[in-house]
Amino acid sequence: MPGDPLRARWIAETFLEGAECYSEVRGMYGYTGTWKGAPVSVQGSGMGQPSLSIYVNELFREYDVASIVRVGSCGGLTERVAVRDVVIASGACTDSAMNRNRFQGIDYAPVADFGLLRAAVDASADLAGDAGVHVGLIFSCDSFYAARPELMAAMVDYGVLAVEMEAAELYTLAAKYGRRALTIATVADHIVTGEETTALERQETFGAMVEIALTAALSPA
Repeated sequence: MPGDPLRARWIAETFLEGAECYSEVRGMYGYTGTWKGAPVSVQGSGMGQPSLSIYVNELFREYDVASIVRVGSCGGLTERVAVRDVVIASGACTDSAMNRNRFQGIDYAPVADFGLLRAAVDASADLAGDAGVHVGLIFSCDSFYAARPELMAAMVDYGVLAVEMEAAELYTLAAKYGRRALTIATVADHIVTGEETTALERQETFGAMVEIALTAALSPA
């Protein structure tokens, strides 16, 4: 599940055999094909937790999907990670009010499925190429342009590696439905160094995380 529907199309065309587009509703492409003989679907989610929530709820509830692996881009928050490194998110912090509303003010801790996490870490040893691989916390921010960037420094002090916009909701919904979920994100830009990739590079060159995700998604539950 990439956020970008054009990345969904690229994944389908690049990695899947016999891929067929099953949905173009609102320009959010979805494809089904096979990878190494196993059926796989790739579905765009759009940007942010509210958009992702629509697709994930329906995939789990209406289509009985067992596992979702988000393959997204993220912003590096610490010099421990570099542009094009891969971050496998063990858990997700968030400033979103979605879980505060769900749990009436209690801070719920959204975490990845351990089986998927372990499978992704194992797969990354062979598939990451020259990219560094990091396992740890990610920050799911509600605002693409953060209103209080100074808070990022505090997050880094507590072990957060990168920022994106969807993982916390994905992990929460997987817990609700008793399904498996994982977020794997490639560092597309760096908050500290200012380095960044182009839009086309983000769309079509983050292949390492896709292969890691496919391998993990098809691992035994």
